Amino acid sequence: MTQAELNAAIGEVLVAEDDLRRRVSELAAEISEDYAGKELLLVGVLKGAIFFIADLMRELRVVCEVDFMAISSYGAATDSSGVVRILKDLDASLEGRHVLIVEDIVDSGLTLSYLMRNLASRGPASLEVCALLTKPARREIEVPVRYVGFEIPDRFVVGYGLDYAERHRNLPYVAVLRDPPS
Repeated sequence: MTQAELNAAIGEVLVAEDDLRRRVSELAAEISEDYAGKELLLVGVLKGAIFFIADLMRELRVVCEVDFMAISSYGAATDSSGVVRILKDLDASLEGRHVLIVEDIVDSGLTLSYLMRNLASRGPASLEVCALLTKPARREIEVPVRYVGFEIPDRFVVGYGLDYAERHRNLPYVAVLRDPPS
């Protein structure tokens, strides 16, 4: 994709690079304080959370490990179907551990609700969620998100790990896709 094509595809920047850096640092400070003296297992939801979890983990001041899950609830669509498939499960046991799910975005809440029930059944000492972005206008089921980076309007966004058809993940900011898929 040329720079001209990228410029044509990307609309309004909703969260600038500097704002992302600042907020990730603030979230890490809050999480570090809340988990002081505890060991934390970060569970990243692939692929969208990869940039966020990497930046967040570098800022944390507590002992932590990381593991990843890949789940699918979209298929070829852009709206979550609510039918979740685990494509890659965790390698680590959650039994008795403090677990923090790190998500790129929470919209309908359907996928996260399923994920929380699934992980809770594995016996963690605690289970919380940290989401970079949340779209409350899209919520179909309420889910407890303890740490929120940014609340955004109901727009299709890309960048900082979020994609459309595997494109635009590498943008250092979060922006609206100019011609979102229907």
